[in-house]
Amino acid sequence: MRVLIDATAIPADRGGVGRYVEELVAALDQMDLSVGVVAQPRDVERLAARAPTAELIAAPRSVERRPARLAWEQTLLPALARQWRADVLHCPHYTAPVAAGVPVVVTLHDATFFSHPEVHSGLKGRFFRAATRRAVRRAAALVVPSEATGREVRRFAGGSPATFHVAYHGVDREVFHPTGDDVQERVRGALGLGGRPYVAFLGTLEPRKNVPALVLGWTAAVRDREDPPALVLAGGPGWDDAVEPALAAVPRTLVALRAGYLPLDDLAGFLGGAEVVAYPSLGEGFGLPVLEAMACGAPVLTSRELSLPEVGGDAVEYAGTSPEEIADVLGRLLDDVARRHALGEAAVERAALFTWEASARVHAEAYRAAQRAATT
Repeated sequence: MRVLIDATAIPADRGGVGRYVEELVAALDQMDLSVGVVAQPRDVERLAARAPTAELIAAPRSVERRPARLAWEQTLLPALARQWRADVLHCPHYTAPVAAGVPVVVTLHDATFFSHPEVHSGLKGRFFRAATRRAVRRAAALVVPSEATGREVRRFAGGSPATFHVAYHGVDREVFHPTGDDVQERVRGALGLGGRPYVAFLGTLEPRKNVPALVLGWTAAVRDREDPPALVLAGGPGWDDAVEPALAAVPRTLVALRAGYLPLDDLAGFLGGAEVVAYPSLGEGFGLPVLEAMACGAPVLTSRELSLPEVGGDAVEYAGTSPEEIADVLGRLLDDVARRHALGEAAVERAALFTWEASARVHAEAYRAAQRAATT
């Protein structure tokens, strides 16, 4: 079976979608498939290194601009799929050609555009709601990263359960793994923390990550402690306008840092060295930062919203999403060294269940289902 994957939607900053596509392509490259990958010119060499037997095709440089990419997707991608003699076209980020000429598989990463429209811009929400509905109507098969996402998509956009294939994300254990004290001390030093303990957050500062509530909850949980841990927010700057006011209100006796993007080699030490990794999201399609923190042996505090219990299971601590609920659970975790240690051990064990090889197998099943659907 010949599968063409459209990787042109990978963002330059290598967010969750970028890691998903890269890891999937690498895992599919180990399977009995003929894989082609069309990518932006800047990504061709990187993807070729991850998938040496795949055929890499460079898209026009104009697709770096989203309007041009979407126009190319509708007009020239179908011709490329036919020219490449694809049996299936996989579009891994919501949108797909209306008339592809070959069976199409679409990945729908989450349904918060429907369930939590207030945490997205109006234009972005309308675009992705329309794209999701179109994919449900037209795709031969759909891939979702969790059962919760599949349920939410069907609740808001319809679709037959038989069309959905749940492919959990994996975790790159070369990057995310337990580290020693030396690595953790190096990361603390690079952050200017010295020997100060800290609570970590990793992710884009967007409204659904609920970071302002985390800042308020952390403040309430640590303000009266003799040696209060810092709060370190790592990841993309995002567009949550409430983060800065929340940080501005932090008492001067406490330390809160916006670390921005961290080097890839520092992430395991950053996550594994935290007293707690806090991720009290309002809703996720999967929750890759939670899994990555678990793989590093971190005690994780997260919410029960949407997919997160599917990822964390019994190996994380759960809290509500209000500052008061976050403060209560975070405070108890900071006071309980034994509980944090037990969570860290359980997290590593559970994270080992999530592999990109398993995800690739589910994708291959979706490709075969799409091929069958096209012949019936």
